[in-house]
Amino acid sequence: MDIHHLKVFVSVFMNRSFSRASGELNLTQPTVSDHIRALEEELGARLFDRLGRTIIPTKEAEILHSHAVEILERINTLKETFSRFKKEVTGELLIGASTIPGTYVIPLIISDFKKSYPSVSFQIVESDSRGIVEKILRHELLVGIVGAKLSSGQLTFMPVKEEELIVVSSPALLRKNEVSLKELTNVPMVLREEGSGTRREMERILESRGFVLDSTKVAGIFGSTDAVKQAVKAGLGVSVLSELSVADELKHKTLKKIKVTGVQMKRNFYAVTHKRRALPLAYRIFLEYLKAHI
Repeated sequence: MDIHHLKVFVSVFMNRSFSRASGELNLTQPTVSDHIRALEEELGARLFDRLGRTIIPTKEAEILHSHAVEILERINTLKETFSRFKKEVTGELLIGASTIPGTYVIPLIISDFKKSYPSVSFQIVESDSRGIVEKILRHELLVGIVGAKLSSGQLTFMPVKEEELIVVSSPALLRKNEVSLKELTNVPMVLREEGSGTRREMERILESRGFVLDSTKVAGIFGSTDAVKQAVKAGLGVSVLSELSVADELKHKTLKKIKVTGVQMKRNFYAVTHKRRALPLAYRIFLEYLKAHI
């Protein structure tokens, strides 16, 4: 099977477009079409249904895609193994990150990493933890840093950093500096969306102590940490947030930390990868760096 055919196929599959694939690969559109046609003839199966300018991958294409990606990555890994000690590590790393690690953890890690590997550049794709995991499962990302360990037999989760989740309130809403867990669950709550790692970990901790968050106690649900902070500052309710994310607000006393009696909320950030993906050299070195600095 021709490797060039597979490269073109993967590009068309990911872009859902012959024209976008031609631009990405710097090939003419007829050349892209020829590669796909040759691959279809070799396999004896149609790979794309053409509906005007729209193309839809067939079931055969879905099956081929995961194998094609794995084959191409193994070839790249083999090439890099032979050249690893002959040239400087270079390339762009596309890293997925959920909100808290993407804002407060990854920038520091990248800064230190580039001291050793200055020719490596980074692009960070942010989403909530569930969104990053879904992108890795769909082979849109190779590596993600997330704030919750989600169940999947296809993924590997490596602990990267431990941090504390804390309860925060506006100074005017709660006068107390410490409350019981029962008192906390009677106060209106401001939450992140369901895909958030922070929310998932908060719910896990509450449920482990026999408390299920009642929807009647939820004052608002927001899609970003900044929006949650603004709502808490405005007195809408209390929230459980990453201590990293509210350091400035605590320092300037626009938010206050509320201790929950007998409860300590810690969670890990994880580097997540797909078990079937063979990582390129720069990604492998980046993960090795993370392991060494846990």
